[in-house]
Amino acid sequence: MTLTQLKYVITVAGQNSLNDAAKVLFISQPSLSAAIRSLEKEIGFDVFIRSKNGIMLTAKGAEFIGYAKSVMEQYELLDAKYISQTDVKKTFSVSMQHYTFAVNAFVELVKQYGMDEYEFEVHETKTYEVIENVKNHKSEIGILYLNDFNRNVLTKLFWEYGLGFQPLFECGVYVYMWKGHPLADRKKIALEELEEFPCLGFDQGQHNSFYFAEEVLSTYGYKRFIRANDRATLLNLMVGLNGYTLCSGIICEDLNGEDYCAVKLKSDERMTIGYISRKEAPVSAIGQKYLEEIAKYRDKLLD
Repeated sequence: MTLTQLKYVITVAGQNSLNDAAKVLFISQPSLSAAIRSLEKEIGFDVFIRSKNGIMLTAKGAEFIGYAKSVMEQYELLDAKYISQTDVKKTFSVSMQHYTFAVNAFVELVKQYGMDEYEFEVHETKTYEVIENVKNHKSEIGILYLNDFNRNVLTKLFWEYGLGFQPLFECGVYVYMWKGHPLADRKKIALEELEEFPCLGFDQGQHNSFYFAEEVLSTYGYKRFIRANDRATLLNLMVGLNGYTLCSGIICEDLNGEDYCAVKLKSDERMTIGYISRKEAPVSAIGQKYLEEIAKYRDKLLD
């Protein structure tokens, strides 16, 4: 396996066409095809599925491309520093469930490091995609939660994907709603008191299993339930329909504004907020700094 072969497969994956990739690489299509066939023979599986309509990555191929990109990025950094001596920006990427505090910590990180030396990516997305992004090297760190209900299923998935989970803090469960909600002035709320109001949750796409739900108590028999794809829509539904969702209780008014509040749910349920990362790769210095920024929110927990 050579760096040239890795460059070839990454380019083909980006173009989704051998002919287009060959033009980008300034080589002939037969030469490119032969190089990829040779690599696939060496690693023992097909990276691409070939058809009349073009090519697409296999499941193993997508995983391989993630590792290949990581290797090439490290090589480019070495080349820039010691051989070409050119300035190449380092990258940092994080994926997360829909946590305002995780976005806020990212904002503080960017402010501290600036964007002259680093290129940043943040993916606020579905639970399974958080896991996939870390597995496939798209993100260095993934922020999500575990509790007694999903722990065994997700921990098994982490193990299969070569990922490790580290806790950051533990918290109770809160009802997140707008301050104009009829129950917003309560000190504690029982689930039964919320039956006439729609519970709001994040759609998890094809992995819409209870185990991948971002909201705890996902198996509860809610009388009214609405799924949304993004946080902005969820906030609008809170105001427009007196909806609510269940959360960690950490309020970030800097991003969501001052129109929302968190009220303690009458429940003994606990959730552990933590991060996943690849077992074979230590968290980078900037990654550690990001985790330190998130850890500061321990002091903002309401319970």
